[in-house]
Amino acid sequence: MKRICIYPKDVQAITGKGERQSRNIVLEIKKKHNKEKHQPITIHEFCDYMNFDLEKVTPLIR
Repeated sequence: MKRICIYPKDVQAITGKGERQSRNIVLEIKKKHNKEKHQPITIHEFCDYMNFDLEKVTPLIR
């Protein structure tokens, strides 16, 4: 089953950035989409924010 949410560990694996920078990216995406702390971001929102191709990112999510 594929998931739709993305977490800082995933961002870290995709971008090669550190844990702290990955958390900051997730927080910036949440801020952009007016999400609250408990609301996750989707892979689509991440790809849109980072200007990544969804088809290339999806296989990288475990």
